[in-house]
Amino acid sequence: MSPALRRSAARLRPDPSRVIARMFIPGEERPEHDSRSAAVINRVLALDEATVGTALAATVRSFAGRHRNLRRVFAEHYASVGHRVADGTGLSEDREQLIGAYFTHEYAVEGAALCNPSMVPAPDQSGVPPGSLRAVMSVRGIGEGHQSSVGFRTATLDADGAVAVDPAPPLAVTGDRRPAVHHKSTFTGKLTDLGDDDEVSAVLNRYLPERFTDDELESLLAGLHPGLLARRETHRTVELIRWIAACAYTSEFAEGTALGERVLWPSAPAERQGIEDARFVRFTDSGTSTYYATYTAYDGSNAAPHLVQTDDFRTFHFSPTAGVAARNKGMALFPRRIGGRYAALTRGDGERTFLATSEDLGVWGSPVPVHAPAADWELVQVGNCGSPLETPRGWLVLTHGVGPMRVYSMGAMLLDIDHPDRVLAALPRPLLTSDPAERDGYVPNVVYSCGGLLHAGNVVIPHGIADASIGVFSVPLTELLDAMLPVRR
Repeated sequence: MSPALRRSAARLRPDPSRVIARMFIPGEERPEHDSRSAAVINRVLALDEATVGTALAATVRSFAGRHRNLRRVFAEHYASVGHRVADGTGLSEDREQLIGAYFTHEYAVEGAALCNPSMVPAPDQSGVPPGSLRAVMSVRGIGEGHQSSVGFRTATLDADGAVAVDPAPPLAVTGDRRPAVHHKSTFTGKLTDLGDDDEVSAVLNRYLPERFTDDELESLLAGLHPGLLARRETHRTVELIRWIAACAYTSEFAEGTALGERVLWPSAPAERQGIEDARFVRFTDSGTSTYYATYTAYDGSNAAPHLVQTDDFRTFHFSPTAGVAARNKGMALFPRRIGGRYAALTRGDGERTFLATSEDLGVWGSPVPVHAPAADWELVQVGNCGSPLETPRGWLVLTHGVGPMRVYSMGAMLLDIDHPDRVLAALPRPLLTSDPAERDGYVPNVVYSCGGLLHAGNVVIPHGIADASIGVFSVPLTELLDAMLPVRR
């Protein structure tokens, strides 16, 4: 018998009024066009001081209620282009602020779509009624130009498994980018993935410490032997090294910002076109917990799994991943080590599910196949719908499959607890398929999740609906497991 689904009344829809203030360079918004920064700045410099004050006051009055610390944003954006102002010009603070305003624009992070959520228990459970659970839901917002970012919502699950999602705050904010500490194994592994194994990479292997900063890296590059600097390939490798370094960073949000305000905005070259489909998981190791998420970093041409870590959802550490298994989309971490190693489900070939392991979360070795397209509703491709959930019977994996007319369906399979490359059982039919009343949206005929959780004997699953909205349903865990059929190996 098919398990009974319980649909929540909660429904999240994109809100175009949730905007962030981003840097805007006139002219560069169009491909293959030069910056018009100098011309714009010169026009502002030509204004008299009274006009400057009036224009700035009107701008602040119109937009201050839509952003936190708008004047700080203007100051930062002026600092980014202030080199075009001649030394000794002696600008007033208002004129600098107005220049900053001309180099600022609003971006609606959910202007086009809202989809692909994951859900984890919140770090802080204080004040939650007995039997209930406070949860954090990550959401993928898509705006102008199909650029993706990750936002958050908070929710409460009661003792019966019912879900109440808190309204999103009216403001949206991005974090401050901070330097990262790099891990040598991931860094050199990524360099190898990209095909660079020359004398410069050999220098890194020889002299870099296991953990190093941007300053330490630059010091090493500055000391390269003159004989290497004369080689053309050296400069290509150095450029690639700096590109890899720029892909690791920390994003920190100001104290006092609400979780629902925070937006993880693309801040690395590999993410230029978006941070997609974050699969958050609460990871436990030696009695302590932290939160990881694998996400797809997309630069407009290439997609690869990257990693983010946080303990409090206020400070986030981003880094690339490397190795044979760190390719394509859809990596999902297991919530604990297995056999002393980190484990993840991947879809490196774009159509099958694999198991990969790692010693350090950074470099992922050769994957082994777990699940290939077989049923009629998944013949295009299969993959996970978030991190595996540990149950007494094995690892419960929510899956997705793509069938005729690119219709997405959600299924489930059960993996051996100690040998998760072994499929023990699977649902013979989809758990969820696009409802005819919900098939239309930004991407029609899609139901998709980046991860659910277990609570009060239920599997609670947030899911995207046609990439146009987000719903939540739950299913009793025992019913779901009982509905699975054994899989012969």
